[in-house]
Amino acid sequence: MSFCHRRAAAPGFSLIELLVTFAIMAIVISMLYGFGSARHQRTQKQLCADNLQKIFLAAQIYANDFGGKFPVTTNAVTSEDALGILVPKYSTDTSIFICPGGRDSQIPSGEPLRSHKISYAYFMGRRADSSPNFLFSDRLVDTLPKRMGEFIFSTNGKAPGNNHHKYGGNFLLCDGSVTASRAQLELPALATNGIVLLNPKP
Repeated sequence: MSFCHRRAAAPGFSLIELLVTFAIMAIVISMLYGFGSARHQRTQKQLCADNLQKIFLAAQIYANDFGGKFPVTTNAVTSEDALGILVPKYSTDTSIFICPGGRDSQIPSGEPLRSHKISYAYFMGRRADSSPNFLFSDRLVDTLPKRMGEFIFSTNGKAPGNNHHKYGGNFLLCDGSVTASRAQLELPALATNGIVLLNPKP
């Protein structure tokens, strides 16, 4: 009399369990290291600060030529209108006008800014001796005056004001220093009399 013995199934993952595991791992990796992650945007904020300081150098050379005044354009509506004065005479490097933390397209070297979209807001009307006031910043939620505690950058990673997703942005002051901020304003005031706050094109 012969008996058939069935071998016990070896323990292991089914195909579905394997796919679910890979999907969970991909989500976790994306949260930790992806475009919208806090870790990724910390690095991008530092690169963004470098860009702002390069723009500042171009603006400072301009100010030396114009009695200490940073660029001013009559009837400027966007920061491209005002900062377009800097290209190409004071800077042919247009990559510095694009925040590495955002998704704005690169601008071909030396091309007029007015024909493109940049990433930075501009506080038009400052002078080189206006420190420690704001001169440039990452794109803001709007150009209305703000007080401490009000939101200046995106809180959910969606436009406007989302150069660094939902992790705030940078401000450059008239002395060339850069300070990082959360989505809420942590400094006394965002705009003062006689200053025209310009956001880039939407």
